[in-house]
Amino acid sequence: MNETAFISTDEMLKHWQGHRALTRRAIEVFPEEALFTYSIGGMRTFGELALEMLRMAVPTAEGAATRVWPTSFSGDLTTKAALLERWDADTARLNELWAAIPPERFEEDDVAFGAFPGKINWLLQYVIDNEIHHRGQGYVYLRALGIEPPAFYER
Repeated sequence: MNETAFISTDEMLKHWQGHRALTRRAIEVFPEEALFTYSIGGMRTFGELALEMLRMAVPTAEGAATRVWPTSFSGDLTTKAALLERWDADTARLNELWAAIPPERFEEDDVAFGAFPGKINWLLQYVIDNEIHHRGQGYVYLRALGIEPPAFYER
């Protein structure tokens, strides 16, 4: 079996940061008054979904880099401005943490947050997939509100 890497760790971070930039643009265009109140079909609000993304991204990268999995998320984020400020800070923090992850760590098994077993690369890909999924929900909300979401391919 060929063990050649399909994507480098630098390319994976660039891919993720491209998605984060797109999600940020979706948050930017979301109406302030609807961000934490509007939902369809019992789904969570886009503000709540964005908070979940924040609760997952840096803590997962931190666990990957340090082998210590954080157990809490701090921050009273109830406005779009506060959410975007934290988003930007966490985006920068991801770059710092990523640089601290040794390349061989991506193939190591771990148990994220004491509950989710898997290889580090899989755990990180899950966080990226989760963001894409929830951004898609946000796109549905934006369209239902009559707002054109950012082009998904412009990362």
